[in-house]
Amino acid sequence: MAYQPWPASEPELAQMRRFNQTLAWLPRFKIRNRVTPRLIQALLRVSQKVKRAAAAQSRVVNGVPVRILRPAGKPRGVVLDIHGGCWVIGNAQMDDDLNLGMVNACDVAVVSVDYRLAVDTPIEGLLEDCLAAARWLLGAEEFAGLPVFFVGESAGGHLAAATLLTLKQWPELLARVAGAVLYYGVYDLTGTPSVRTAGPDTLLLDGPGMVDALRMLTPGLSDDERRQAPLSPLFGDLDGLPPALMFVGELDPLKDDTLLIAARWPQAEAHLLPESAHGFIHFPVAMADAVLAYSRRWITMFIGGHRA
Repeated sequence: MAYQPWPASEPELAQMRRFNQTLAWLPRFKIRNRVTPRLIQALLRVSQKVKRAAAAQSRVVNGVPVRILRPAGKPRGVVLDIHGGCWVIGNAQMDDDLNLGMVNACDVAVVSVDYRLAVDTPIEGLLEDCLAAARWLLGAEEFAGLPVFFVGESAGGHLAAATLLTLKQWPELLARVAGAVLYYGVYDLTGTPSVRTAGPDTLLLDGPGMVDALRMLTPGLSDDERRQAPLSPLFGDLDGLPPALMFVGELDPLKDDTLLIAARWPQAEAHLLPESAHGFIHFPVAMADAVLAYSRRWITMFIGGHRA
């Protein structure tokens, strides 16, 4: 079996169902133009100025801004975090709470990539930014000898998987990556079956409009070109990639993306979350807390088995 059903208790399922009732009242995120994402991004920036930011170091590496969070003592590993946001919104700071959870639980440093967004830059440019940051991290003296983990969510899962595939051109760098944690990523930019059959009752995401949105974000490309790796990691040569831990919700239009790539990934552990929509690790529910705790134990386990 390519995936494992997540062992949720009945109280956890009931809690998630209640939260889904709230989600059902919210508008679905749509990519129809480049104006709305710019507005959302501006609102995000304002909210981040109001909220007290975590102590972080900002740096530009290989021409790409990154945000670095460190543990109090010497790190035992380092995480390359690639944020989500449908490629068109978000920044490195938006993951501070999740990343501080990893810092504190796993004794790791976290390097979050502030890649360019697809409102002004082709997706290939976003891939270039993530690759540039990854190559810097994997060659940085300050992190020499530490196990490296890639963590990506949604569009960040896509960029993380695509970056790992591209790193096969530098085997000595790829060999330093101990593992990847990928939450409900996008791995086929033409739309997997669950994307193409998504109904109007989709939570959080505009499921029926996703195929058109993917085409809008990759202008000038045919579907055959969109299926080429690393743009669509599902169709790449996954041999030699590090172990991966993957999660997706059964109510997510992107469900098949995770299940299909997990079936091809040589060392993948994939979990299907019952009653769960896209973005569930951000929900204030026990199942999300359990998934994040499991992810952090998984990283800690690989750190414990690492040999510099």
